[in-house]
Amino acid sequence: MTENKVTLTEIEQVRAEAERLFTTEQVNASYDSMAVAIASRLRDSNPLLLSVLIGGIMPTAAIMARLDFPLQVDYLHATRYREKTHGGALEWLKPPTDIQGRSILVIDDILDEGHTLREIVSACHDAGAAEVLTAVLVDKQVRRDSGLAQADFTGLTIPNRYVFGCGMDYKGYMRNLPEIYAVKGM
Repeated sequence: MTENKVTLTEIEQVRAEAERLFTTEQVNASYDSMAVAIASRLRDSNPLLLSVLIGGIMPTAAIMARLDFPLQVDYLHATRYREKTHGGALEWLKPPTDIQGRSILVIDDILDEGHTLREIVSACHDAGAAEVLTAVLVDKQVRRDSGLAQADFTGLTIPNRYVFGCGMDYKGYMRNLPEIYAVKGM
């Protein structure tokens, strides 16, 4: 099996050729809207926000900074991509814990085909959560046969393109960018 090697030259080229889909201002406006909707739904439920690592770090931080009510934050780590551009089988690096009877908000960067998020929601229910809601910064417009049609809270909608920035990566890079870009030709 060959490793998926990536060079900094490739990363720089991908970024230089990428199309910017959303500016920082547009991303921030979507976080503002999501936070209002989340607060309306969860303000009185003592929720636990579960950030899906690694991509969910930026959306979780941005959303929770906009919420002004008591909540707790934890993380889980499940991956299908492992720094590749296509998903495989779900691998749990840290499953959800201590969620019995809690209202859970799972926050991730993107809803693609929905397999990962569906399995996370199922695992939370299996662990005894009272309710499980989902929030994603980006909803990619693709056919979903995972049984998860959409997230409960969504910031932005994109066409079926490979994107990076705001937690989403290209081969493990460019998650830190405050704007959302689409890879040329993908």
